[in-house]
Amino acid sequence: MSDGADITTMNMIQAINSALDVCMARDDTIVVTGEDVGYFGGVFKATESLQRKYGKTRVFDTPINECGIIGVAVGMATYGLRPVPEIQFADYIYPALDQIVSEAARLRYRSAGEYTAPITVRSPFGGGIFGGQTHSQSPEGIFTHVAGLKTVIPSNPYDAKGLLIAAIEDNDPVIFFEPKRIYNGPFDGHYDRPVTPWAKHPSARVPTGHYRVPLGQAAVVRPGEDVTILAYGTMVHVAAGVIAESGVDAELIDLRTLVPLDIETIERSVKKTGRCIVVHEATKTSGFGAELSTLVQEHCFHSLEAPVVRVTGWDTPYPHSLEWAYFPGPVRLAQAIARVMEE
Repeated sequence: MSDGADITTMNMIQAINSALDVCMARDDTIVVTGEDVGYFGGVFKATESLQRKYGKTRVFDTPINECGIIGVAVGMATYGLRPVPEIQFADYIYPALDQIVSEAARLRYRSAGEYTAPITVRSPFGGGIFGGQTHSQSPEGIFTHVAGLKTVIPSNPYDAKGLLIAAIEDNDPVIFFEPKRIYNGPFDGHYDRPVTPWAKHPSARVPTGHYRVPLGQAAVVRPGEDVTILAYGTMVHVAAGVIAESGVDAELIDLRTLVPLDIETIERSVKKTGRCIVVHEATKTSGFGAELSTLVQEHCFHSLEAPVVRVTGWDTPYPHSLEWAYFPGPVRLAQAIARVMEE
């Protein structure tokens, strides 16, 4: 819900910057930290101008030490601040796992509710920019496994701003992954084609003021009767492009948040269509698609007319030169749709 401010066109980077700006203006306990987030404004410019506006005590650069970044954020949260640390790329988040998993996620439980960790960890994730093995990973499945964490992945500017505001105002730690392939615009599902600017996309019309998109509420991007496709982040655009060319009346659901998960929307859709495809960039084995497939089977078994199909990244280290082949792109998703419709 918006505070009645004007609406303008934004790409995802601008929407994230606007969310941080709006939150910091409303609440002086919010601080932004991370590598290059201050003077430089972040490697993708998501924090541009915030230091000039709010000062070096609220927007400040850190050493190249992810464990330290999150450790300091946990301490700040314990003492009443709402830190929003940025991990420059999701591939760099692993040194911070101990602080995220053992400290931030456990603090409310370990203290019997006396302390909380209202931390929002922002990080660009996923591929599509030829970043290679150290700038392209999708580690969301690691964090959805951790009790006490929430995991959020937007697919468009409107959701990015509203979800980020909701995450920052939440009293528990949130992992906020930003799909960098669509920072500057959507595309038709073909990774190797140029990004299309957000200018004409309806979800790029973003209120300039404060509003929230509730965590745990999926969006039905396209209603349909034949098959349910579950996606999030960049894969929403891949799926939309394939559906447009497939001739199949597919229902496309953008999960938006993986934890908490909107299982009610998923259940309604699959019971209607009788078929389900899950698509994500991350590797297949133990990926979040496995959890989704199990939940669909548990909730919708008697409605299924075909096995649940997963279309994912391959179980290999990230290949730089074969990036387009690694991703679950249009060809593999179209084949999955054809296969599930034949069952």
